[in-house]
Amino acid sequence: TVIEREPGAGQVTSFANGGLIVPSMADPWAAPGMIWKLLTWIGREESPFLLQPRHIPGLLSWGARFLANCRASVWQRNTASVLRLAEYSRDTLQELTDETGLAYDLAERGTLRLFRDSLSMEKARRNAELLGQFGVNYHVLDAEGCVAIEPSLAPKIAVFSGGIHYPHDKSGDAYKFTRDLAELCAQRGSEFHYGTTVESIEVDSGRISAVATDAGRFVADHYVLALGTDIRKFRRDLGLRLPIYPVKGYSVTFSTTGWNSAPKVPMIDDGRKIGIVPIGDRLRVAGTAEFTGYDLSLNARRGANLIESLSELYPGLSDRSVGQHWAGLRPTTPDGIPILGRTKLKNLSVNLGHGHLGWTLAAGCGKALADQISGNRPAIDLADYGVERF
Repeated sequence: TVIEREPGAGQVTSFANGGLIVPSMADPWAAPGMIWKLLTWIGREESPFLLQPRHIPGLLSWGARFLANCRASVWQRNTASVLRLAEYSRDTLQELTDETGLAYDLAERGTLRLFRDSLSMEKARRNAELLGQFGVNYHVLDAEGCVAIEPSLAPKIAVFSGGIHYPHDKSGDAYKFTRDLAELCAQRGSEFHYGTTVESIEVDSGRISAVATDAGRFVADHYVLALGTDIRKFRRDLGLRLPIYPVKGYSVTFSTTGWNSAPKVPMIDDGRKIGIVPIGDRLRVAGTAEFTGYDLSLNARRGANLIESLSELYPGLSDRSVGQHWAGLRPTTPDGIPILGRTKLKNLSVNLGHGHLGWTLAAGCGKALADQISGNRPAIDLADYGVERF
């Protein structure tokens, strides 16, 4: 039984996210040097990470944990944990796709990370070497090599010093996948209660006794919290430490119909911190991180930044129709690792805090948690992902 506040599946953070399935981006944001970048970006609307001074007080506890995870040794350990889950999840998603026949504009061209200066390129190469130690395949390219992978970059070859191609990354339409998977589950007997809001979670003698909603009470043998950033409403009642902060991201989606020179390979422009992702007959540019609490309003300037960055590479974009603007909240933990597994409440599990890797980690988290709840041994050890680390 699924209780969902929205009128249908996938209508919030899955609706228009970057659409990337990227174990290559398993390295958490809490990384060496990040603190200095954040300080230089405070209050700057054009920066990749926007932190407004008025929101700093609400970030103190979470931010202190974030900074503690920026140490090189901790960051490397966290990267290994996320990568292990990301690769398991990518393979699980492929198995699910093969089994169900779901079609969601899946593309298997990898991702191409582009760098505008040699210093950034060198840092990224070292990160790639770390991922390579855990089995991630990658190819370091000069500018010409990047154009060979994505010919549409040829007019802007002078902009980039080089890139790294991760051939085993994938991309697709997360909304279409989520919507169609929900329909398939309903056909196989799952119950979906859409338009239903959870009002309270009732706890008795160390167990969940019921979930109260605006449509009545629900009683079950076992409960899973997959509430994203909305977990804040229930943390105190549950007595669990779940440090999740909402980091807002933006996207703009354009039609590529009639655009013969549109890019075909998903790209990450490292200098602008944006993703450029072909999804079927559309092109989505996504990115930025905005620390503004639970505000979901569209910041026009942030959306314009995405369009300007994309137009720099593809000037013809200005001749096309205005794209669809969207914003969503990434439920982000301070260490960049999701919170997955059982809790101290005997019949409660959590599946939370996937941050910017929501779709990348989704299938693996779901499968591992289903195995654990069913009494089977998950194919991946969940020790690194538990709530007890907080």
